[in-house]
Amino acid sequence: MSKIALFGATGVIGQSVAGALRSQGQPYRVVGRSESSLRKAFGQDPLAEIVTWNPDLPESVLAAASGIETLIYMVGVNYWQFELHPLLMQKTLDGALAAGVKQIVLIGTVYPYGRAQSASVREDHPRNPLTFKGRMRKAQEDIVMQADTDGRIKATVLRLPDFYGPGVEASLIHGAANAAVNGGTADMVGPIDRPHEFVYVPDVGPVVLKLANTPAAYGKFWNFAGAGVTTQADLVREMERQVGRAIKRRIAGKTMLRLIGLFKPFMRELVEMHYLQTDPLIMDDTALQQLIGPIRKTPYSEGVRQTLAALQSAQ
Repeated sequence: MSKIALFGATGVIGQSVAGALRSQGQPYRVVGRSESSLRKAFGQDPLAEIVTWNPDLPESVLAAASGIETLIYMVGVNYWQFELHPLLMQKTLDGALAAGVKQIVLIGTVYPYGRAQSASVREDHPRNPLTFKGRMRKAQEDIVMQADTDGRIKATVLRLPDFYGPGVEASLIHGAANAAVNGGTADMVGPIDRPHEFVYVPDVGPVVLKLANTPAAYGKFWNFAGAGVTTQADLVREMERQVGRAIKRRIAGKTMLRLIGLFKPFMRELVEMHYLQTDPLIMDDTALQQLIGPIRKTPYSEGVRQTLAALQSAQ
């Protein structure tokens, strides 16, 4: 019987965690709203138990969490509906508590940190979000960590930077990767020459599992940094090197994002978080590595190769 459940399983991080579980031969439960999406992603895996839920119905949340010991929470919302993050977190937590779930791992972001106050950001960096999205993510973190403090459940938060990899369309460099394989012009959010970090999605799953299985992880926040400091421009140059030709670029700054946002809600929402493009926030994950041991981090050159290969295969 499944003892670990992936809530929000069909996203790229959920599929990475599922891949890590599959490699260990461990049964797992995948939870999502759409049965068709779940079956498309996991229907061929005999280890996957497919369960649909409606987070607005307490009995549905309870059923989805029943019999589970560890809940990995990766539930996404539309980028223009971040007010739902704390609401969905509370509903899920309530159902998990009612079902007797013992521990919960929240996959978080850098948003609650706000603007970086140091060259590298450790877990003890102040949480001082300067945006609505950051405040909603902080509220989400507070809900699960308060439950841990109260002794109602063991909880931990793993924060990730921007990510990329095969099948990751919601990435800052997806447009460039697509242009590298299919031609055309890469639409990018600039400036693209500022220090940045990315985590390669297939690297995430094993780290999440190690964290979930480490008792000392609970009651604390953890950073998972990228494979070193780079820039979007550096990654585009790596793509150009690998495909052997130049990639045309169309770079949108903050003003352009506002104009595009008049017609595209997603682009409008990027304006609020644009400070992450101009003011580097680079995480330090020394504490995580001391906790769980060495972490596999795919070099950017290899991550780019795999990303381009996946796009070529999709053709």
